[in-house]
Amino acid sequence: MKNVLLKPALVLCLLLTGVVAEEATTLTFYGWSDQHTKTSGDTSSLHPFVDAMNTMAGTAWPKSVGGQVPKPAFVIGAGDITEWPTNAAMKGYDALLNTRLKFPAYDILGNHDDGGRAFSPTMINWLKKKHGSLSYTFEKSGVVFIGLWSKFDPKGKPAQPLTKEALDYLREQLAKLPREKPVVIFTHLCHDAMTNRDELVDTIGKSNVIMVLGGHYHYSSVNQYRGLTFVQLPSPKSKFTEFTVFQVTQNRLVAIPYDFSQKTWVTGPKKVLDKKIKGPR
Repeated sequence: MKNVLLKPALVLCLLLTGVVAEEATTLTFYGWSDQHTKTSGDTSSLHPFVDAMNTMAGTAWPKSVGGQVPKPAFVIGAGDITEWPTNAAMKGYDALLNTRLKFPAYDILGNHDDGGRAFSPTMINWLKKKHGSLSYTFEKSGVVFIGLWSKFDPKGKPAQPLTKEALDYLREQLAKLPREKPVVIFTHLCHDAMTNRDELVDTIGKSNVIMVLGGHYHYSSVNQYRGLTFVQLPSPKSKFTEFTVFQVTQNRLVAIPYDFSQKTWVTGPKKVLDKKIKGPR
């Protein structure tokens, strides 16, 4: 008789354990790009974006997701941190991250950040000091993030290929991981600006890359190419006041831009990503 009475408790325990496991593997983070910090170092135009990120936690997700946005683990920046890499711009952005933003930031450099035809190593040195190298890898909540720096040709067009060096780095990092490990790639070139997407897909092969984040073109969008998901991050330089909110669980990936001045989720065509994935275990 005791065994019969214990069964409901055991079932309840298993159910609760499943809920706890799901919550433990939920990863929330934000994304933005192309901040274009002024050469003077003035970051006042970025303050509303950072302040909105700092206070986003507790905002209700759309009904399709449910619940509230939890505190984020970090923010991803997809390049063009500066308009041109002056020492003042570097110090201004660094201070913004260290004194105003309330959680860690992981940036990759864009075409503006090395000075283009008027080369300057200021931001290159800053990122190397902060993250160890221009391309780098980190893991959070069972998801591996690969920041992929690709040298931009200042004499070329806005749309360019990822360099061989970038793809070689990606191939090396993926080879170190179990096939099922969920991976997010972030780089400056977005879907619309990347001219060698086939090479990227072939480099990834059968690795579990759940999405590729990019910037460069200043507007938010979601695109699919040969089974690979691309999410383009919004820029403070656009006419919109958006950043993108991401949620990764064991079986679902959600990415939706949030317009903080309008206090609304952006749900137009090619704006929302909501898909099943093989997430962190």
